Amino acid sequence: MNKPLVIGHRGAMGYETENTLASIKKALELNVDGIEIDVFKCKSGEIVVFHDDELERLTDGKGPIEEKTFAELQSLTVNGGHQIPLLKDILNLVNGQCLVNIELKGSDTANNVSKIINKYLEFDMFAEEDIIISSFNWEELESFHKKNKNISVGVLTDLDQDPLEALQLAKKLKAKTIHAEGTTLTEGIVKNFKKRGLKVIAWFEKEPKSYKNILDLRVHGIITDCPDKV
Repeated sequence: MNKPLVIGHRGAMGYETENTLASIKKALELNVDGIEIDVFKCKSGEIVVFHDDELERLTDGKGPIEEKTFAELQSLTVNGGHQIPLLKDILNLVNGQCLVNIELKGSDTANNVSKIINKYLEFDMFAEEDIIISSFNWEELESFHKKNKNISVGVLTDLDQDPLEALQLAKKLKAKTIHAEGTTLTEGIVKNFKKRGLKVIAWFEKEPKSYKNILDLRVHGIITDCPDKV
């Protein structure tokens, strides 16, 4: 079987604070095939890399991230002594060394993310196949696809969801990948997607102790907190 792509979850969050430059650097040191990051649009319009709607878990700040300006976010400290980076900071650091999976977490992110990506493509820092846009917010995913049909989109499905529910939207958006929670996948589901020309990327709500089961399913990629353990 072909070796699946190993994609660092929020960088390499098993070793460094998630979605920080340090986490991305660690993932690159581990020779990942790709990284997965999450983005929001903050109040002043910048696209920032952060996972949670609220600031409390990961920073010394409080409240919704979308209600803060970038200047306000820069005054906060992320766990471990880091700062919240811009999407541009992450792309500059990666600079085409691996695939980047950008998950649209917040609302109204599609337009600005598309503009940013196009600039990096224009300057040949990334190729189109180096970028995947994914989201649980299927409306936001549709919005991105309308603005930028050259970039692959991946339909995300959740732990309590049948991955096959993504088929209709995947067809509509000409998606190339389905990003499904690993424990919801079966051999039959993976074969069903492959039969339709779709690649399957597995992510995990809870990092597995062993990757044998998901490797046996012959998925295209695995999003993992600890890329070296795959």
